[in-house]
Amino acid sequence: MSDSPADLAREAELARAEFLEVVAGLKAAQRDRAALVGEWGVREIVAHLGYWSGNAAEALHHAEQGRAHEFGADEMEVESRNAVVARVARETDPRTVTTRAEAAFNALTDRLRRADPDWLALTLGDGETLGHLVQEDGIDHYREHADDVRKAAAGQP
Repeated sequence: MSDSPADLAREAELARAEFLEVVAGLKAAQRDRAALVGEWGVREIVAHLGYWSGNAAEALHHAEQGRAHEFGADEMEVESRNAVVARVARETDPRTVTTRAEAAFNALTDRLRRADPDWLALTLGDGETLGHLVQEDGIDHYREHADDVRKAAAGQP
């Protein structure tokens, strides 16, 4: 991976800003829709992104402690985790969901700014590298869901 941790933090901020801009551009009825993208409304998508940003931040924390190899082993299946996050989001007021997601994202970018560049090449417990996880769970994830929301707002499947 050629990007430095600081580069990844900036890229994550740009991806999140794009997502937030797309959400801000929604009509009120779209923002409040229970099922905007598949079965998820904006609240579930925001919680989902926050969860996965927090997951990447936790992986960085493991690297700080010299335990990156332990991260990701014996984890709950992705779909099961996503279902739990969505259920909890539906039961939580939107402001709290947003606050939690922002805190998780800030933890990710703060840890990235402090990260040793060598950590990005560390192999996690599930066999992927820390750099790949940060790219996938943080940056690419925000872009993917910005695109999903953009398409849903335009009435595309």
